[in-house]
Amino acid sequence: MTTPVGIVGATGAVGQRLVQTLAPHPDFEIAALTASSSSAGQSYREAAKWRIDSPIPDHVAAMTVSETDPAVVPDDVPLLFSSLPSGVGERVEPAFAEAGYLVSSNSSNFRTDPDVPLTIPEINPEHIDLIEVQREERGWDGAIVKNPNCSTITMVPPLAAIEEAVGIDRVDVSTLQAVSGAGYDGVTSMEIIDNAIPHIGGEEEKMETEARKLLGTFDGNSVEWLDATVAASCNRIPTLDGHLENVFVDTRADTTPEAIVEAFEAYPTVDLPSAPEQLIHVFDDPGRPQPRLDRNTEDGMAISVGGVQATAEGVQFNCLAHNTRRGAAGASVLNGELLAREGYL
Repeated sequence: MTTPVGIVGATGAVGQRLVQTLAPHPDFEIAALTASSSSAGQSYREAAKWRIDSPIPDHVAAMTVSETDPAVVPDDVPLLFSSLPSGVGERVEPAFAEAGYLVSSNSSNFRTDPDVPLTIPEINPEHIDLIEVQREERGWDGAIVKNPNCSTITMVPPLAAIEEAVGIDRVDVSTLQAVSGAGYDGVTSMEIIDNAIPHIGGEEEKMETEARKLLGTFDGNSVEWLDATVAASCNRIPTLDGHLENVFVDTRADTTPEAIVEAFEAYPTVDLPSAPEQLIHVFDDPGRPQPRLDRNTEDGMAISVGGVQATAEGVQFNCLAHNTRRGAAGASVLNGELLAREGYL
């Protein structure tokens, strides 16, 4: 028996990826789609300027889009996947949680709030129990669960393996981020063709804070963030999908590239329908990973790593993930699967 779910902000770039991911899902069934008032009342086919490289599922295309309002979403839909702009999410998501819905959200608002789970199921599934703290403190029956920023989620699994093996003192990361991370209208062709943009507003701060929360320790009531320094420089480049990152880690204990590769390859996945069979794939070829070649590894849900080398204080490596699959829609769906497994639905 499948669980009915809704997609809030269903017509945008991440909303379309959620449709693509959820339409064939073994445990979830799309039962509600919401968007702005200008799209409400239209069929999804009419409302969504579909830009995914596969057709709109027929049964979804015919569904009517409703306004993003708890009053019009069916009560028998316990789980909502949100891809709202953060300014809208900050206002709307609490209203849904107060109305009793569980919201698995890709939006950036509330990610570092102390009572909001920021979760990657393979990394910190126990943090999901912050829901109980959130409900008690905010007095609502529903809850909000967040997945991290698409650039953060690319580097955190390898960092988790390093932290577990030898500990982390400092992380420096420089990103080469695909244009799809800005949404369809986020970067114009005249800005990005034959160019690179050495700043993405707010992105550095997200990476520097979210990584420490994700790698922190949950004691049942709060998360003690990882005691390490994270410094990020974020750049937009003219690739369509796939964020590539150059990461330098000062480790607490001495290590070798061989030991770090072993830690990467041994790091476990999780038994959820959307999870990759192997979370971290390591390349021997120093020219890999590359966005065009490696972003779709394991349906875009794995993290690819290469170029592991020793530094004076630890190691450096390159990592890559598909930013709208693993970094956005797929991450939200994985959190929804975790909610179901842990009995929150």
